Amino acid sequence: MIFPFKNFILSFLQILSELFYNTFEFFSSLKYIKKYFREIVLQIYEIGNNSLLLVIFTSSFVGMVATVQTAYQIRDYVPIIYIGSGVAKAVMIELGPVITGLVVAGRISSGIAAELGTMVVTEQIDALRVMGINPFRFLVMPRILGGIISLPLLTSIGIAVAIFSGMFVANMTGITNYIVFARGAKMFFLPKDFFGGLIKATFFGYALTLSGAISGLSSERGAEGVGKATTRAVVLSSILILVLDYVLGIIIFG
Repeated sequence: MIFPFKNFILSFLQILSELFYNTFEFFSSLKYIKKYFREIVLQIYEIGNNSLLLVIFTSSFVGMVATVQTAYQIRDYVPIIYIGSGVAKAVMIELGPVITGLVVAGRISSGIAAELGTMVVTEQIDALRVMGINPFRFLVMPRILGGIISLPLLTSIGIAVAIFSGMFVANMTGITNYIVFARGAKMFFLPKDFFGGLIKATFFGYALTLSGAISGLSSERGAEGVGKATTRAVVLSSILILVLDYVLGIIIFG
């Protein structure tokens, strides 16, 4: 084995080139928003509505766990009022956007890959090209815009649910009461924290929908190929979310 990482590097470069090419294709397709407006609205509804209950459920437990763990770590060292501050900041800056992004990636990115992969296998993509319809503009661009718009909305709901569930569990377990928790949450609140989290969510929405589209359109023939495409979509979107979280964290909060 002359170069053990050769296949990994080649795969990485291939994925990178696909991301750049499809990003360019996406921005080139934005002038057709009016033409595909109905499809865009449908995707916003599909992504948001199908993920809402899942986001609420996971966010509630994120808030509870964050409150209990924050109390465990700081109760002997700082005033209890800072529990609300720590939970609110952690949820707005990090936990809310990232957990929402990863949850929606598992639900939506895999679904997009399966849909488009099946269309590739059944030659529906080729049929669209024969009819003179650009598959990227008709199928991919509306899904990406749907993700870009839906993720910040879902993240906003997730942040609110996480903070209120944290406040609830803090009161129920005797860590602190509602008033002290809320006062602590407001004490160090900065609009930058909340809107910075929403900016992250916007990029996460782009990453997870683009990952699903790339994986689906590059699907191999047969059921096995579609299965591999869905797996690749979830893995790629999760990695992109974590990488973007680090990069955007430095840019926004660094």
